[in-house]
Amino acid sequence: MLAPFFSVALVLAIMGSGLMAGLFFAFSTAVMAALARLPAAQGADAMNAINVVIVNPLFLAVFMGTAALALCLGVRAALGWSQPGSAWLLSGSLLYLVGVFGVTAVVNVPLNDTLAASGDAATWSRFLADWVPWNHLRTIAGAGALLCYALAR
Repeated sequence: MLAPFFSVALVLAIMGSGLMAGLFFAFSTAVMAALARLPAAQGADAMNAINVVIVNPLFLAVFMGTAALALCLGVRAALGWSQPGSAWLLSGSLLYLVGVFGVTAVVNVPLNDTLAASGDAATWSRFLADWVPWNHLRTIAGAGALLCYALAR
């Protein structure tokens, strides 16, 4: 009875994980390098502007919706452990919930808040040194979640 729901949830989780991985990949490979080339005040101002604009309904629907789907799929995997693909399903869910959602909430957002509160050159330099490696991790986790979900099919 719930099989169609979980099939749709899995497809949406694949799409959401891919969208988030792609967004983080763009930041890791281009956006942050471009901002780092700007004078510190301009780089910090641009990043602060991005952080304000990104909190919009479409981004939040994908980011939070994928987290909700990951939670549902993870519970399904744990409860139906003997089902084929459950290990991939649980792995994808953990990668998204810990590596994408968790790292964003525990590391990247607090760094964004610190930058918004200060924005001086020293804060910008520390921000880049701290934020970028964690964003690389989010990129890898999002791509890993997508791969695991695809293999769970």
